[in-house]
Amino acid sequence: MNVFTLADWLSLFWLIACWGGYTHFSASQKRQRKTLSQNLASVRARWLQEMINRDMRIADATALGILQRTVTFFASTTIFILAGLLAVLGASDQALKLAHAIPFVAEHSQASWELKILLMVFIFIYAFFKFSWSVRQYNFALVMFGAAPDRNSSNLDVFMQNFNELLTSANNSFNYGLRAYTFSMATIAWFIHPYLFMAATAWVLAILYRREFKSRTLAALKSAFDTDSA
Repeated sequence: MNVFTLADWLSLFWLIACWGGYTHFSASQKRQRKTLSQNLASVRARWLQEMINRDMRIADATALGILQRTVTFFASTTIFILAGLLAVLGASDQALKLAHAIPFVAEHSQASWELKILLMVFIFIYAFFKFSWSVRQYNFALVMFGAAPDRNSSNLDVFMQNFNELLTSANNSFNYGLRAYTFSMATIAWFIHPYLFMAATAWVLAILYRREFKSRTLAALKSAFDTDSA
């Protein structure tokens, strides 16, 4: 007996195609035009240059600590979400009865219900690994910050480049975790209807594209230091 209907399979493949396709697309676009992450890296390089020239770097250390705590918050939250999903999985009989009592929720077999919950579990496990790796990278960045050379050091340029690359990698890991959160919101629609799930996934994809390539935030980062270069 098939656990999923044809519509379920189509919606699942649609999620994989949208998520994987957008990840590949956004990575390829970095070589052709300035993305949100690339502009942030440029601003971050400017920040590091200003940091080296400052004698007091308390504000810079505080900023790095705030970035680290933000990612730590998401990593901790993911653990609670996973605990909740596993609790629902363990009480799938009761949860399924409650779901079927809602008029607009499609009928599910217990096997399909549990597999959909498992998909969300895997998504949040992926997010947790990305967040936890980002936290570690920010830890490494704090250590590098403490070992920052003097402004007259001969290896200052090498240090600045590697420091920025480490922060960029930490930020990218955080972004991948947030992307998993975003697509998980679309996955909730799967419990209502597969076609609604496909529509929600397309909507999430449009939001991600607009924020990374067409947002006011991107425009602000692009023009932040235009007056300096003019």
